[in-house]
Order: sequence, then C-alpha cells, then structure tokens
Amino acid sequence: MTAIPPPLLVLGTTNAGKLRELTLLLEPLGIACRSLADEPLAVEVEETGTSFAENAALKASLQARALGAWVLAEDSGLVVPALGGAPGIFSARFAGAGNGDGRADERNNALLLERLARHRDADRAAHYACHAALADPSGAIVATAEGVCGGLLAEAPQGAGGFGYDPLFIVPEYHRTFGDLAPDVKSVISHRGRAMRAIIPAIVRHLAPRPR
Repeated sequence: MTAIPPPLLVLGTTNAGKLRELTLLLEPLGIACRSLADEPLAVEVEETGTSFAENAALKASLQARALGAWVLAEDSGLVVPALGGAPGIFSARFAGAGNGDGRADERNNALLLERLARHRDADRAAHYACHAALADPSGAIVATAEGVCGGLLAEAPQGAGGFGYDPLFIVPEYHRTFGDLAPDVKSVISHRGRAMRAIIPAIVRHLAPRPR
C-alpha cells in the first residue's frame, strides 16, 4: 500500500520562535508544513479581534482564502491580572509596533518590568494563553483549541532561550523561566504546546496521510 501525499499545512506565522515550536509538534505526524514566510501570496492580517480566539480565527480564515490552502493559526500572549490583563492581545506590541531593529522583545520586557515595579511581589502572578484555529482552503474554521500555562514574573530576565516574555516567565514547578528551560521541555508544558496538542486530532482527521 502506498501513502497519499498529505495536503500542505501552512503555519500562520513568520515568527521564527513560534515556527520552531509548532514544527517540533507537527513533524512526527508526517504532515508537510510551511510558514507564511514561504508563501508569496500571504496577506497582511490586521489583528482587529478583541480576544486571542477572535484573532486566531481571523488570521487562519483570511490566510487560507488568500492561499487556497489549509492554515493553522494561533494568537497568544501574556496575561497579568495585576495590570488589568495587560499586555494580553497586545503582547507583541506592548511597547509599540517597533522599528524593525529586532529588539521588540527587549523593549516589551523592559516596559513590563517598569509597570510591575509599583506592585507588590504577590501581584506578580501571570499566565500565558494561546488560542489556535484551523481553517480549510475556503477559509472556514473547522477546529479551535486553547491552552494556558500559569506562572510568576521574575524581577529580571533569566535565560537566553525562548522569545517574547520567556526570560521573565517563571514556571513554579521547575523554578526556572521559559528562557532557562530546554525547548523540548517547554513544548510539553507551554500554552502553545497545550493548544496545539488539543487541536492535533482535528489536524490528523483532515490532513494526515491515509493508505491508498
């Protein structure tokens, strides 16, 4: 019996860190993946949603229609109750849209620490949230999932791994930040890992190779 080549799954991101994490999770399934960076017909999607779930669905649907392909998109960020839920859906642009110098993460982390400086240690609880959406080539959303990872915020960056707020996000069970943890460990416990594993059955159902 021969296997039918699977449809292409486009990962709706150009973020290298997110791409590494998603590829690590999906490669074992034998599903062919590419990122938006490899798609010349990819469109710019304005994140006008008011929640992670709305933005994930928006990105998946619009990219799928533009590319005529299956698209898995996600929207994620850091939620700090002491800051009224900020940075939330604005996590990537908390300190502004940036000027392309590659230092957006540093500026975002610095602003977060500045905002937290006026709060007590007890207010440093935070959680990462991720919502994922799978769209078929017509743009219809066929599956969604979410994942959350709770933690605390460090007073200074720790570790050079990960991206975004990872050097500040302490996972209590490990007493280390995401920036300190190995990628394979992070992929198991992270918000993104949990959301992706929750949506994997739908990806397999629609895209996994089937014996001919």
